[in-house]
Amino acid sequence: MAAQRAVVTDGSHQGAAVFSVLPRIALLYNKLINSLIYCFLMKSFDIISIGTATFDAYLRGYQNLEIKKNGFGLQCFPLGAKIEVRDLNFSSGGGATNTAFTFAKQGLKTGCVFEIGRDEFGRLILQEQKKQKITVFPFLNKKIATALSIILIDNFGERTIFVFRGASGSLNLKEALLSKIRAKWVYLVPGAMKINDVEKIITHFKKQKTKIALNPSKSLIQQGLKKLSKVLKQTDVLLLNQEEAAYLTGLLYKEEQKIFRKLDQCVSGILVMTAGPKGLKVSDGSHVWRANTFKEKKVVDRSGAGDAFGSGFVAGLIQKNEQCQKGVCSVDNISYAIRLGSANATLMVETLGVKTGILSKKEFASSPRWKNLEIKIEKI
Repeated sequence: MAAQRAVVTDGSHQGAAVFSVLPRIALLYNKLINSLIYCFLMKSFDIISIGTATFDAYLRGYQNLEIKKNGFGLQCFPLGAKIEVRDLNFSSGGGATNTAFTFAKQGLKTGCVFEIGRDEFGRLILQEQKKQKITVFPFLNKKIATALSIILIDNFGERTIFVFRGASGSLNLKEALLSKIRAKWVYLVPGAMKINDVEKIITHFKKQKTKIALNPSKSLIQQGLKKLSKVLKQTDVLLLNQEEAAYLTGLLYKEEQKIFRKLDQCVSGILVMTAGPKGLKVSDGSHVWRANTFKEKKVVDRSGAGDAFGSGFVAGLIQKNEQCQKGVCSVDNISYAIRLGSANATLMVETLGVKTGILSKKEFASSPRWKNLEIKIEKI
């Protein structure tokens, strides 16, 4: 009987041990299931564009008085007049939607994050993005209307823009949204975002080993080089024009070499500095690429040329699987990216609106027009 009691006793201990383990097994099982659900729900992309979204109205072919004053061109209109307009075009705009459009046309799996109002303009922006098979992550603002731009295009393709920043200036990404997105690249066009929010976004994606392309806004540039140092050290591709670069470095616009060298030291990867129709410079810290633009057939509208070049350039890097590591970039990969960016911007300025001339991957590959661009490469 004692032996039997011992058996019973041992069995009860074993049963208790089993039951004590069960909650831990259940907990691990739940964590596994939640992890699988998380991975299933997480959306993965080649690239995500984050930033501004606007609804744009383009007006062209009107009578106005153009004069020069202090070196600047002025468009003048008589007060109280009714001005006839020949051409009118509507489309979505803003850095996030513009760049996402290029990435999608280049065959990349693309997402786009922006803020719009709960209104008709916002609905049209969403509709246009979805038509290009871009996955959108829109923040809907109940109080502020969608951003709106009225763009006046003169006979030389130069523009005057009336801007209502609207909801696009209120974008403040939540960690809950960021946790649902996994991307190989992020193209950041921050608009009115605060520097702390920009740092938060970059830090989050860097944990995923995501590449960061940054086209800083005026408000971000005004923070100065010292405050932006943390952001720039985590940036794989920095894109800005020479005027912005001069302001950021505190140097004169004409001091091109000094501006370029100073910024090149601050960026962990590739620096791109554009000068409109005059061309551009690119550096990886080891080589400098200098290139002019492709010759335009006719300039209709220069709006969005910066977005078209920047997104085309980054699309080229992605297609060539360039790692953008300081000093060891492939000369051929950067040259290809410059050609694609320049071609995209050139075709875009030949049409009215920021999306009507965007190149597809097939168009770039098949057209002889984009095969040759003079690019000078120098070793630093």
